[in-house]
Amino acid sequence: MALKASAQTLESTKKLLPIILATAIFMQMLDSTILNTSLPAIAKDLDESPLNMQNAIISYVLTLAVFMPVSGFLADKFGTKKVFIFALFLFGLGSLLCSLSQNLTHLVIARMIQGVGGSLMTPVGKLALIMSFDKKELLKAMNFAIIPALIGPVLGPLVGGYMVDYFSWHWIFLINIPIGILGIVLSLKYMPDYKSPIIDFDLKGFLIFAAASLLLSISLELFGNTVHITPVLMLMLSGFLMLYFYYRHAARDDNPIFPLNLFQVRTFRVGILGNMVTRLGISSIPLLLPMMIQIAYGQSAVTSGWIVAPMALTAMLGKSAVIGILNKYGYRATLMTNTMIIGALICSMAIPSGNASIYWYIPIIAVLGFFNSIQFTAMNSISIADLREYHTSSGNSLVSVNQQLAIGFGIAFGLIVLKIFEGDVKLIQNEIHNAFRYTFLVVGSLTILSGFIFRRLHFKDGDNMKSERADKTNNK
Repeated sequence: MALKASAQTLESTKKLLPIILATAIFMQMLDSTILNTSLPAIAKDLDESPLNMQNAIISYVLTLAVFMPVSGFLADKFGTKKVFIFALFLFGLGSLLCSLSQNLTHLVIARMIQGVGGSLMTPVGKLALIMSFDKKELLKAMNFAIIPALIGPVLGPLVGGYMVDYFSWHWIFLINIPIGILGIVLSLKYMPDYKSPIIDFDLKGFLIFAAASLLLSISLELFGNTVHITPVLMLMLSGFLMLYFYYRHAARDDNPIFPLNLFQVRTFRVGILGNMVTRLGISSIPLLLPMMIQIAYGQSAVTSGWIVAPMALTAMLGKSAVIGILNKYGYRATLMTNTMIIGALICSMAIPSGNASIYWYIPIIAVLGFFNSIQFTAMNSISIADLREYHTSSGNSLVSVNQQLAIGFGIAFGLIVLKIFEGDVKLIQNEIHNAFRYTFLVVGSLTILSGFIFRRLHFKDGDNMKSERADKTNNK
């Protein structure tokens, strides 16, 4: 009887755990993007310059970069359940404090509290998912949980625009509270509590790596918002220098926060590198396309939000198709082909002229959402496909940090390329729309080239992630 109850509990956990993680990811991704369209309204209410309001975004990003590396250790020491619930509570508390902010300083402090919660939520939730599912079940579970990462950035600007126009900016933060409460209630009953007997914390390694993440994040935020490039380059070089110091430290330490032998696992190494380079192009599109629609075509923020909204719907279709595609073609062929298709779609955004209808972009962005869904699921799952149990925690944390930095690099890269073309008046013939067209060609071409990174995968890599149904089909 006890065994039956235990089996039922395990089955309930497996059903609801992806939903719990999806709730956390959706809340975090929505919050990360919903603020962008609301900054002018917040600045006016707080009697601040809109230019100074970037501190509210930067403070959140920097807090994520600093505290994400410690998420694995905290989960190992205190348990995934306690840390995840604490993270949800912190994120909800930070959201409440954001809505109550009376000035920019209050808002920045509240955003940092949100950042601490956000830095733990997704990595710890993913760790619980990885530990709960067999390799053959993990792809399906992760595939479901990752969809909010595609929907959040699309809905964020749209929801933010409507809330500011029809309610007040306070609601862009208050919307997180009921979602967070739902996550806590579900977690109290269904979140498993995994711990590790190894709780030796690499404080020196954490400080070095956190400094590297901090310096790189600051340089990325400043790249697209400054004319003085030399100090920014110095910050970025300092960040890479700290990464080198971490490499030296990890080579000598017995238990570094991110062991170097993680990179001896080919699928992890290719997954990390592919994630970083591929997102240079992919991450810039949700920023560049709405910006072009507003600046070059003179449309409203709400209109630009509706133009990119179909990406969320087609991401659902991608979610339902990706497992079958991976089971049939394998990770190597799927990732190579899919990355090049995404690059070609980004390049195709350069085709319409300044006189073309903005609705020309809807089919492109819709198809892009489908292939993005396949890309993120495949890259995330191949990265952890062959990790040993003792590497799962640190490897998962490093994947999360890498994704955060990759998204920042992608946004900064897109803005830098745009500014370069914008400054060449002769090349763009004094038409700002042409600057966007050339930018799409550059980031799209880079994305196509990044597909060759996945050639380093073996054609059988990821076979241990295939579903049992696929195995039975192949054995017939």
